[in-house]
Amino acid sequence: MSVIARMLDNAPRPGGAAGLRVLSASGQLGNGIPEPALRAGLARAPHVIGCDMGSVDPGPAYLGAGRMATSEAVTLRDLRLVIHGARQCRVPLLIGSAGTAGAAPHVAQVLDLVRRIAREDGLSLTLAVIHADIDAAWLKGMVAAQRVRAIGAAIPPLTAEEIDASAHVVGQMGTEAFLRALALEPDIILAGRACDTAIFAAVPLLLGYPAGPATHMAKIIECTSICCLPGGRDAMLGTLRGDSFELESMNPARAATAVSVAAHSLYEQADPLAVQEPDGTLHVAGARFEAIDARRVRVSGATWGAARQPTIKLEGAAWCGERAVALAATADPAVITNRDLITEGVARAVREILPDAAFDLRFRAYGAGATGLYPGAATALPEPREVFFLIECVAATADIAKAVVGVAKQSMLHFGFPGRLSTGGNLAFPFTPPEIGAGPAYRFSVYHVTECDDLEARFPVELVTV
Repeated sequence: MSVIARMLDNAPRPGGAAGLRVLSASGQLGNGIPEPALRAGLARAPHVIGCDMGSVDPGPAYLGAGRMATSEAVTLRDLRLVIHGARQCRVPLLIGSAGTAGAAPHVAQVLDLVRRIAREDGLSLTLAVIHADIDAAWLKGMVAAQRVRAIGAAIPPLTAEEIDASAHVVGQMGTEAFLRALALEPDIILAGRACDTAIFAAVPLLLGYPAGPATHMAKIIECTSICCLPGGRDAMLGTLRGDSFELESMNPARAATAVSVAAHSLYEQADPLAVQEPDGTLHVAGARFEAIDARRVRVSGATWGAARQPTIKLEGAAWCGERAVALAATADPAVITNRDLITEGVARAVREILPDAAFDLRFRAYGAGATGLYPGAATALPEPREVFFLIECVAATADIAKAVVGVAKQSMLHFGFPGRLSTGGNLAFPFTPPEIGAGPAYRFSVYHVTECDDLEARFPVELVTV
């Protein structure tokens, strides 16, 4: 009997006293699962185990380069823990946003690691692999039909040229794709780029639980114990009882309180009362958060509105050059006071020395407004006692980028400015060489939403045995 068939036979349905136990083992698998909490969660006999593995948060580089943000060694460790945990409990394991960004090369890398675990540990596993790569021709057609919109006013409309420039474009799948994968009765679902909630809501929906509470629970537990006091990465158990659910961290040092869980509605949400998903909207304005005891909370009241038109959030990344950086710091008050004059003068000097090179050179003074959070920082903030300079160059080749930051570093080291007392030693370098090649640079080329009339065609499922 497959783990899915066993679950369908044994898992409680809505209204049952026992409740459906959903264990969130990791909020970003590959960054190290705390093992004691995972073991405690497995001891609670969950009906399904889910792991989120990716995010857009690390930026466009991993999507563009087709590589994972996490180390292979830790990712292998985490995968081995959850695969054996699911085997121990004889329940399905659902993994979403494989390999950080969820494009074809990321899914392939994770699948290779699963194959390695199966080979080394003597396991036989069936995986339903859900692909999230968006076909360029189809997307261009949607653009031409004016069915694609940007996410935010600052993002320009999508063009065919930007689609062609993108190394990878993925779409965020919802529960529809996971439900199709579950119908194939795999041991593991390995999904490309996916909505975090879909990983944890799919099995409850398959079993007939209401979409509102199921999706609300999924939204909270996808980040494991971040919603607790103090927040952490320990496994989180959600117990769904029809119109309500209960939350408990598997680390006894963490408490899910009414306030901490309610505050999680602000996490990654422009509108904390409405969570947009591919196939509908989760409404939490009427949600109620009640303490069960000092460490557990009961949540109810969320509702679900099905979408009239399914949509897909799109993410794409395009190469924009090779990056190099130089790192330096100063505690010289005169350098700090004249930092803008110095960096502007250095930029001119670099242009004079390398007049024929094409590059983008930028200076950031951390401690003195580099984050951009304080407009007019030069006057709004007190003068810092020390400043960290990041010199960045993006150019067509790695050699040009490194040459530019090297020239900029040397010019800055000896730059003449009003009040200078020393001709050298005004900058301190944390290590040598201070110039570092940072590899290819990418930008988000696609950050849009498209309408979709056929989700099944966009997110095909492949059955793989290892």
